[in-house]
Amino acid sequence: MSAEVQEGGRKGKGTKQKKMAVRVDFTPMVDMNMLLITFFMLCTTLIKPQTMELSMPTNDKDITDDQKSKVKASQAITLLLGDDDKLFYYEGEPNYQDYTSLKETSYEPEGLRKLLLARNAQAVRQVNELKQQKTDLKISEEEYTKQVADIKSGKNTPTVIIKALDESSYENLVSALDEMLICQIGKYVITDVAEGDRFLLKNYETKGGLTKEIAMQ
Repeated sequence: MSAEVQEGGRKGKGTKQKKMAVRVDFTPMVDMNMLLITFFMLCTTLIKPQTMELSMPTNDKDITDDQKSKVKASQAITLLLGDDDKLFYYEGEPNYQDYTSLKETSYEPEGLRKLLLARNAQAVRQVNELKQQKTDLKISEEEYTKQVADIKSGKNTPTVIIKALDESSYENLVSALDEMLICQIGKYVITDVAEGDRFLLKNYETKGGLTKEIAMQ
């Protein structure tokens, strides 16, 4: 950066007035800005995009509708996401003739998370053991990922069916999906709400939910 000062001549006899012209050269600032930009580009850690794995219903035409919807009753948990942050569920095959099979829980850790952890306790324990082995450098990242995938897809792990009503919020769906990851649920699908599900919800609410059961108990 430089400044130039020019001194003007005298005006008139006996006067001592001086004129000063100042010019600031900003050319070096261009180089400084380029250096700063380069510095921040090299030193800044870029945020990696976070992804979430979803298991969607298959489009294989060779598989019948019965095969697509058939899930072992003892391992199935169906979540119904309602309005006003309400969350309902039933276990096993749906009994649309009996609204008392529907139960209510919450998105809190003592609600849905406690329910899923209880049903998937063995898989969670095995995954935690693998994490410790990876931390101790006993297994590689590739081996860890493969073994975790095998554990999550095991025969004795639960299958969660998520059904969101139109009245539910996007935040509710994200919360439910977060619990799938936290609880190491490897088999879960998002599907449409059946008319029988709506029938269960309608009767549950209109009849006061006499058999209402909070999962945190």
